[in-house]
Amino acid sequence: MPPRPHYRSPLATVLHRMRGTAGRARYEGRQATRLRVRQLEIIAVIAVQAGLAAGLSWWIAHNLLGNPGPVFAPTAAVGTIVAAIGQRARRTVELLAGVGLGIVIGDGLIFLIGTGPWQTAVIVTLAIGVALGLVGRGGTVVSQVGGTAVLIATLSPSERDLELPRIVDAAVGSAVGLVVVALLLPLNPIRVVNRAAAPVFAILIGRLRDTGAALRERDVGRATQALDGLRGIEPDLRRLREAVSGAEEVVRVAPLRWRRRQEFERHARGVAELTRVIEGARDLARRAITVVDYREPIPHCLPDAIEMLASAVQELQHQARIGRDTGGASRRALVAARQGGRTRREGLHNFGDALVTQLRVCAADILRATGCPSRQAGRAVRRAARDGERAKPAYDDVQ
Repeated sequence: MPPRPHYRSPLATVLHRMRGTAGRARYEGRQATRLRVRQLEIIAVIAVQAGLAAGLSWWIAHNLLGNPGPVFAPTAAVGTIVAAIGQRARRTVELLAGVGLGIVIGDGLIFLIGTGPWQTAVIVTLAIGVALGLVGRGGTVVSQVGGTAVLIATLSPSERDLELPRIVDAAVGSAVGLVVVALLLPLNPIRVVNRAAAPVFAILIGRLRDTGAALRERDVGRATQALDGLRGIEPDLRRLREAVSGAEEVVRVAPLRWRRRQEFERHARGVAELTRVIEGARDLARRAITVVDYREPIPHCLPDAIEMLASAVQELQHQARIGRDTGGASRRALVAARQGGRTRREGLHNFGDALVTQLRVCAADILRATGCPSRQAGRAVRRAARDGERAKPAYDDVQ
């Protein structure tokens, strides 16, 4: 006789869910604390970089170049440092371009219309209009054009030859900022990427496990929460992309980090594949909602397969931290594909079959995130799924 299905009383079900919720809350709380500590570490490094760059640029402009009031040098240095990581080189070019354009426009209009309150208004209006017309959007160029035009219009009557010191200070400050970032205190690019990836991994792992639990418990609400959580991951994913851009800048301009280029390139490829895994996880959650809503049969190994995907993603994060492929993520992804193949042997309806297809897509994406070539990943997943389909069926695998 086939074994009797496991029965859980309503009270036991409620207690089980409460324990699961409490466990998730504790895990997410620990993850949030770790993330905040990592963010504070990066903030501290950038703050020290800004202070050092400001001091050095002022000293160079004052002591070496003889500028008695080098206000613009530390301003430009700090502006370069606090620019979004990954955009500092572009920010420097934009800053210098904005200063030069502001001087040209300001001086030209002062020569034509003179100085005064209404002249200042006209000069700034035309300067901003010209800058927006050339650049097409707001940003560093436009703000520097406007600021420089104001200074030229208001200070030229009392201070002569303001233009050259302004350009020199901006160049000195920007150069010092880049030197501090590239040579004196360069960020660790791999650490920056891993820290930015931590909340993305945490959300993805947690929501995949929620999707598996929702199938096991036939809980549409929990599956919907998993889908909402995956949809809300975009801000964290955007910060991760910015971190990758910043890390690319560091390994390109900082000699101390050149040896990390190959490791960074692996991380960058992994981040691109991770984005595909997230998209696949959203499809999994959507299809899980449909399967539960239509009351289709759910083999026991189907929730297990999705939770195995979560374990594969967790192993992928571990491999990214230690900087080498242990094979754990690949093995777990193939186990998930094998379990997905077994569910087809045990019996599925239309929406369940579509869910298993998407599970295989996610497994292949995880393999690609480990560095496995695309075709090889697809073949490995198909082979694992066929092995699962050939496995001996169990009587209690459909609830």
